[in-house]
Formats: sequence, C-alpha cells, structure tokens
Amino acid sequence: MTSQNASAPFGGRWVQLIIGIVCMSMIANLQYGWTLFVNPIDDKFHWGRSAIQVAFTIFVLTETWLVPIEGYLVDKFGPRPVVFFGGLLCGLGWVLNSQAETLTMLYFAAAVSGVGAGAVYGTCVGNALKWFPDRRGLAAGLTAAGFGAGSALTVIPIAKMIAAQGYQETFWFFGIGQGAIVVILSLLLSKPIKSAITTAKASVAQTRKDFRPSEMIKQPVFWVMYLMFVMVAAGGLMATAQLAPIAKDFKIAGVTVSILGLALPALTFALTIDRVLNGLTRPFFGWVSDKIGREQTMTLCFSFECLGILGLYYFGQDPVLFVLLTGLVFFAWGEIYSLFPSTNADTFGSTFAAGNAGLLYTAKGTASLLVPLSSVLVATTGGWEAVFWVASILNGSAAFLAWFVLRPMRRKLIEKSAA
Repeated sequence: MTSQNASAPFGGRWVQLIIGIVCMSMIANLQYGWTLFVNPIDDKFHWGRSAIQVAFTIFVLTETWLVPIEGYLVDKFGPRPVVFFGGLLCGLGWVLNSQAETLTMLYFAAAVSGVGAGAVYGTCVGNALKWFPDRRGLAAGLTAAGFGAGSALTVIPIAKMIAAQGYQETFWFFGIGQGAIVVILSLLLSKPIKSAITTAKASVAQTRKDFRPSEMIKQPVFWVMYLMFVMVAAGGLMATAQLAPIAKDFKIAGVTVSILGLALPALTFALTIDRVLNGLTRPFFGWVSDKIGREQTMTLCFSFECLGILGLYYFGQDPVLFVLLTGLVFFAWGEIYSLFPSTNADTFGSTFAAGNAGLLYTAKGTASLLVPLSSVLVATTGGWEAVFWVASILNGSAAFLAWFVLRPMRRKLIEKSAA
C-alpha cells in the first residue's frame, strides 16, 4: 500500500496542480477582500482608516518575508503539513478579526493571517515548480493566477453579507469556510516523486545540480534576478497602486467609457480590467516562456511595460486610451509571479525549489517598501511625470538586464552544472 501511494500520488500531477490553485483562491480574500472591511471597521470603532490599514501592511510583510522559512519546511517535510497549518492560521486570523475590539488585536490577527497565507502561497507555488519541470512557467502561472483572480468569485457575496449581517459575521463565516477548505484539501497534497513526474523534456535549459538556499544566495545570478524582480514589481506598483488619484487628476475617473458594448466609468473599467488581465497574464506568459525561453519573455514583457507606463502618462487623459493603456500595463506586469519562480527553479533545481522560490519572493516585500516613494515624488515635483518616468526606466532597465546580463549568466551557470 505504501509503495502504491508513493508511486501514484492522489490524482496525478494535474490534480495536484488544481488542488494548489483552489487553495490559493481560498486565501486570496485575505489580501484582495480586505478593502471591503476597512470602512465598516472604522464605522464601528472610529480608529481611523490609516490606523486600520496598518493591519494590511503587517499582513503583507508577514505573508512575504516568512515564505523562505515556510518553503524550507515544504522541502523538508512535504506540502501537506505546511498547507494544513497554513489553512488553520488563515481561518484563525479572520476569526480573530471578527472578535478584535482593539487595534492591537487587529494587528495580531493580521500577522496570524499573513503567516498562514504565506505558508499556503509558498507551498503551492513551490509544489507546482516541482511537479512540472517541463511546464514550469504555465504551472507557476496558473497557481499564481489562483491568488491573483481567486477573490473574483467571492467579492460580491462578501460585500452583500457585510451589508446584510455586518463585517464581524462575515469575517467569521468566510474565515471558517475558507480555512476549512484549505485544511481539507491539504490532506490530498503530495510531494512529487520521480516516477510520478513526466519524462518529457523541457524546451528551456535547466540545471542538473540542485542548489540549497544557502548555496543559491552565493551565486551572483540570484541577486541579478532579485534586483530585476524588485525593479519590475516596484515600477509596476508605482503606476498601478496610484490609479485612483491618477484618474482623478486626469479628470476622467467618472467619465463613461464604452468598449465592445460594455459601458463603465473609466476608473471602474480600468480596475475591472486589472482583475481580469492580472490573472490571465500569469499563465499566458508562463506558457510563452516555456516555449521561447525565460529571458526572451522577460525582455518582451518588461519592454511593453516600459512603453505602456509612458503611454499611460502622455495619452491617459483620453478616457478610452486610459482604459486600454491601463490594460496593457497590467497585462505586462502581473507575469512576474510566474516568470521569476520558474526561472529560479530552472537555474537552481527542483529539490529545494520551494525554499529557493521563497527567498526570491521576498523581493515583493522589498518592492512594496519602495512604493511610497511615488507619493514623495508627486509631493516634490507637483505632478505625476517623475513617477511615470521612474517606473518606466525601472522596467526598461530590467528588460536590458534580462537579455544582456541574466541570459549569459544563467547559461554559464547551467553549463557549469552540466559539467
């Protein structure tokens, strides 16, 4: 019985991938649904929105910076126990939110949720990288899309329940429900074994040596990837995180835009496209990178992002162009969450892929710390031009690094591992 289970994990690798995607969609509301709760919490306790939003910052930092530790545990013990406890913490975090009557309690609940979400996120991405050595970009992209677009199905039910029964009941109900689903599904997760992984060869070059995290951080190519991740993440966030004030300053936020028979205010239209394209781009460009190569895809996407951000500034005063260019910016940006993990696993191997990807993922946290600089630039210069130029230059520089620095460095390291 043991040997049978070892050779045939539940459902095979595609079912394992689907389980990971569902788990990711179950934790998406911890980040993307939070905004629905801010005003109701403030209406009840009058703590001030800025004080309440500190909880969100705590969530992002704990969700991001602890992933290397959680990834290490996945590599050592397998995905099942890490996702199991991650699901428990995600559910507990929202239950604590429902009972929080002080800011301290709210912040503690955010930290609990962040640790749980990071455990689930890091495990599901790392497991996808291991199960699909031949389709890493697609697998990582589909998994990341579960987190990016997973809240779409539950945003409306959450909003309706808050309006009907209050935010505390909503925290409790969805916390228990989402956490329980993750816990149950965790019992079906399996660590990949060689006999269960396809023998099909990947189209992209891959290392033959499995680097431990302690070995990986000694390789200059890792830090080039880390720098690029920070540059693109920060550049995209500078433009996209400020979309509402940008639309307001352009005086087009409430102007109705009609595209393909759908008529919405420009800002609402742009934010709707964000949800759709930010989810689609991850598996799409992950799949493209499986076919044509990681650096080639990075160069293409980062160049589009560079031009799209500049175009948004210079032509975004037109409501229709604002919506279309916003779509381009989001489509050329969200793929970093599939390209970088797959590139990392190609370069440093499968055995320690979860821990290694977790270390690289901390670049998201580093980038988020740089985003407030956009507000400083606006205050200093009195306009958005400097913000857009800095964001564009960061993406253009990353495109240059992908082709002229990362590509030869990775090729050299992979050839060395083969020898």
